[in-house]
Amino acid sequence: MNNNKFGQRLKDLRAESGLTLEHLAENLITKYPKTKFSKAVLSRYENGKAKPKNFTTIVQLANYYGVHPDFLMGISDDKYKENSFNKCSKKIPVLGTIAAGTPILAQQYIEGYEYTHENECIDFCLRVKGDSMIGARIYDGDIVFIRKQPDVENGEIAAVIIDGEEATLKRVYKIDGKVILHAENPKYHDRIIGKTDRKNIRIIGKVKSVKFDIC
Repeated sequence: MNNNKFGQRLKDLRAESGLTLEHLAENLITKYPKTKFSKAVLSRYENGKAKPKNFTTIVQLANYYGVHPDFLMGISDDKYKENSFNKCSKKIPVLGTIAAGTPILAQQYIEGYEYTHENECIDFCLRVKGDSMIGARIYDGDIVFIRKQPDVENGEIAAVIIDGEEATLKRVYKIDGKVILHAENPKYHDRIIGKTDRKNIRIIGKVKSVKFDIC
């Protein structure tokens, strides 16, 4: 591995993403909770004063930025190692929590990236937290692919921001001017939003597909 190229490319990728070292460390720890990324460690990597002790760390950093490990290590100048998939794919940001009033693709909320075909109408991804949608086969830790849109049809699953909190996934029904947010888990009650409280919820997109890891 070329330490100088590794450090400079890490620095360039972070600059392209508009992240501080603090935000990057937080995002990496969220995405890879068993790792020990910190501002100090990342700074040493970028300045060429240290290098990862194992290849897994390099792969995690490359996956976070959506580039090939060989590019990050300075072995190749091809960011994406073009193949039949990458030639027709696009990079989609994976978001963490999203607060109301915050731009959906705000850099500080981007945890990493996924790929999808360029013809897919996908704008961003969310990492699922909790078990409220297990009846729809959406589990804690899954990644849902979402098309950005301000409304959905009755019965569709949407990413919704409620009362300024982080985004949640719920099946949406609209009946007699009310909005019903239905969880696909019987231990959770429906949340009913009346006409006067409609301003407290914001639909930010429709769930199009789900990615999960096989244990």
